[in-house]
Amino acid sequence: MNRPELIDTAPIPGNGGELRLFREGDHFAIKIAGGGELMHSRTHGSEDKLAEITCTRIAARPQPRVLIGGLGMGFTLAAALRHLGSNADVVVAELVPAVVEWNRGPLGEHAGNPLQDPRASVRVSDVALVLKSEKQAFDAILLDVDNGPQGLTHKSNDWLYSFAGLEAAMSALRPGGVLAIWSAGPDPMFTIRLKKARFLVEEVPVRAHGNKGARHLIWLAWKR
Repeated sequence: MNRPELIDTAPIPGNGGELRLFREGDHFAIKIAGGGELMHSRTHGSEDKLAEITCTRIAARPQPRVLIGGLGMGFTLAAALRHLGSNADVVVAELVPAVVEWNRGPLGEHAGNPLQDPRASVRVSDVALVLKSEKQAFDAILLDVDNGPQGLTHKSNDWLYSFAGLEAAMSALRPGGVLAIWSAGPDPMFTIRLKKARFLVEEVPVRAHGNKGARHLIWLAWKR
């Protein structure tokens, strides 16, 4: 087994701690200082599914527009682009500038360099600010931020999963749009919150690596 080699570090804006990029042989891992592993280039099955099950449902719409909260290692973006046509527009909001540079550099090859796709654009910004500024702008919003409603890296991410955050997402969606949320595990109280925010809710269990690995959850929350 290859011993992890620290490649780079990056502060999370707003005193949110520090991200660390490690190389492990031909693969990479992103960890948070003093905490655990956030993502690994070997295991991205549930991130792929987040984009697949969402984008296949809105791909036939005229000029579908998608917002992805969190670039990560680029796998969610890559999967979204695979399941959307040439007329799509995919916006990624990434809070940490270095994560964007890592994806343009050593990480890019693993996901197929999705940032080079002309349909993709990146805003180095908190996805919450994008949600607050856009009205009826997106057919789908994919939140791949932290570990879901129980965040690990940035306390302000809690707002995304609050009632106010869900109302902002509802406002940013076009009629019939869908809010898709990746989570490390189930959260019955969050399901109730989604329903109270007037979403139609579907829970989709997924695995971290194909049909294997850790069990994760994706919420599909539809705007009526």
